[in-house]
Amino acid sequence: MKLKILATVLACAAASSAQAALTAEQVKTFTLNNGMKFIVLESASIPNATMYTYFKVGSRNEAPGITGLSHFFEHMMFNGSKHYGPKMFDRTMEANGGSNNAYTNSDVTVYQDWFPASSLETIFKLEGDRIAHLSIDPKMVDSERGVVLSERSTGLENSNVRMLMQDLDSVAFVAHPYAIPTIGWESDIKAWTQKDLENYFHTYYAPNNAVSVIVGDVKVDDVKKLATKYLGSIPKRAAPPAVRTVEPEQKGERRLFVAKPSATSANLIVAYKVPERASADSYALDVLQGVLADGKTSRLYKALVETQLATSVGANSSDGFDPGLLYIMTVAAAGVEPAKLEKAMLEAIDKVVKEGVSEEELQKVKNSRLLGIYRLQETINGKAQMLGNYEVFNGDYRKAFDAPAAYEKLTVADIQAVAAKYLKKSQRTIGVLAAKED
Repeated sequence: MKLKILATVLACAAASSAQAALTAEQVKTFTLNNGMKFIVLESASIPNATMYTYFKVGSRNEAPGITGLSHFFEHMMFNGSKHYGPKMFDRTMEANGGSNNAYTNSDVTVYQDWFPASSLETIFKLEGDRIAHLSIDPKMVDSERGVVLSERSTGLENSNVRMLMQDLDSVAFVAHPYAIPTIGWESDIKAWTQKDLENYFHTYYAPNNAVSVIVGDVKVDDVKKLATKYLGSIPKRAAPPAVRTVEPEQKGERRLFVAKPSATSANLIVAYKVPERASADSYALDVLQGVLADGKTSRLYKALVETQLATSVGANSSDGFDPGLLYIMTVAAAGVEPAKLEKAMLEAIDKVVKEGVSEEELQKVKNSRLLGIYRLQETINGKAQMLGNYEVFNGDYRKAFDAPAAYEKLTVADIQAVAAKYLKKSQRTIGVLAAKED
């Protein structure tokens, strides 16, 4: 009862602010003649704005021989275009009071701009120029190729979990391109040709393969005028080829061992096949993930860390267009054998499947998720991220406004049902990284 009261208090407190009172009706959209869609939210709380541009391209769109190209273009998009030379994108933005970032994953490449609203036209000039006239200069390609190779080697050397997750993905998926690491395979990175790069860019960096979200102290009419002026003339292209491969049903547990002599503690990942982000089960699975691994009251923290079998636990599942994985991760405490840790971990997971979760556990995670939604809406950056993710992965930004009710209506029976449906031995892949095998 106390946790339910807390949920109501949190919701009421958040809703009392103007940001939390956001409604779908406040959001405006338009689409240019070339197919590029814009989502605009006028928010004058501060004199700034943020722009998220999603290109629907990631390692999911790659194939053997050209792996890593999606991530590579995240680098190249900052390295010169027709009117702005190498590094000038960043310098021009900074001179106008702005900053930027970008990220690539299996499904999308996203470019983020943060800037004073008065610099809106400059941002459109910058974005329009690199989308329409990106320079794929061979000298810059070679330079960035070296950067990516270094990023790949140092990233894997410095992160046990990243190394284990890369190899686990290649075992969990036998057909689908989710088996491909976002950064690509080393041999492919070294072998990309100029033609590979040009074909890839012109296939996926099309206006009709992008969605842009702008939130801040802007007017939708001004955004539309600038979008038309600087992006409207970029030609529409043929739709990129669809990813046709459907991962075959997994019919048995898969296992892998990764030897890393420098590892001082064993890392363990248990990954279960789960549906795509747009699935009706996603909210219940998100709550299940929270019950298992969110914070010191979670099932796995109590079962593994409090018993001194592990030093940490965690879980995550990536947004995806296609069915993916729920990763449950832990790091063994000193002297604990991986087999002992695995046994305790699987027992804790199986207990949720067999016995379900308590009302208190359910309400705790609901409170956390509701608070997270309202906190996201407190900033222009959070609003842009929320609207963009729902538009791209759920097919409609308006579905973001259904999320609180979707979490609120979940029952303990719903959580046990998805646990039983997806946390199956036949649907899991177990990976262990350690200095040597047991």
